[in-house]
Amino acid sequence: MRGRIIKGIAGFYYVHCGDRIYECKAKGVFRKDNRKPLVGDWVEMDVLDEGEALGNISALLPRDSELIRPAVANVDQALVIFAIAKPRPNFNLLDRFLVMMGQQGIRSIVCFNKLDMDQEGLGREYRELYGGCGYRTLTVSARLGCGIEELKEMLAGHTTAVAGPSGVGKSSIINCLQSGTVMETGEISAKIERGKHTTRHSELIAIGEGSYILDTPGFSSLGLFDLEKERLAGFYPEFAAHERYCRFGGCAHIGEKDCGVKSAVEEGAVSRMRYENYRLLYEELKGMERKKVKRL
Repeated sequence: MRGRIIKGIAGFYYVHCGDRIYECKAKGVFRKDNRKPLVGDWVEMDVLDEGEALGNISALLPRDSELIRPAVANVDQALVIFAIAKPRPNFNLLDRFLVMMGQQGIRSIVCFNKLDMDQEGLGREYRELYGGCGYRTLTVSARLGCGIEELKEMLAGHTTAVAGPSGVGKSSIINCLQSGTVMETGEISAKIERGKHTTRHSELIAIGEGSYILDTPGFSSLGLFDLEKERLAGFYPEFAAHERYCRFGGCAHIGEKDCGVKSAVEEGAVSRMRYENYRLLYEELKGMERKKVKRL
């Protein structure tokens, strides 16, 4: 049987197959080959006890992608969630999330929640800002259900990692997406009760046929994976159209004269806030490189 690992705890893997979840162990051959099953892996499974839903994972199928942190397989997009208000978005943190996803080759959707609290009409402004940078964006209210259908359309047929700081409504949005789907929260909790009192683990949640979301604590760690500062500009897609006007090849868009990106900022064609976040990240990466040289 073919299924997908939705969670792994203490050597047990929970495989979603059809409308059931099987508790499985992995065969020792994987350890010999130095291969470890990951949440998100598609697997071949031998059923040992249909009544108790027990099985063995006999084969790992080829991966389309593998995230470094958290360690999960076959994720093809990220849903980066921030609130419009309470709390207001920390755009430096948001840009860090987007760079981190870009480093791992994952395209991002930027979602601004709490539209019901948007007394100043900032949601449209935020959506236009990041939409203009090349990201798919939307505004939702998990409390009222506004925008959830549009979000479901964006997630259909994909495996999506959910990222964002605490307090922005990630859990509320996930609950909205799960409503009436093939794999209810209660069913998962009953099957993996052994994990209730342990540290949270990454978990895939089925929200429709061929559609999964990844609920994970792993994105609270926002390291930039040893990114070279010279590569940072490549993760700001709105810079690309203006770099042709830079006087110097390999322009860092920081202190150089005749910089097309800096001119675009002054003309309002590139967001000043985004550019300032870029400068801060650039200096942070520069400082990290200096520390490495000192250690050597």
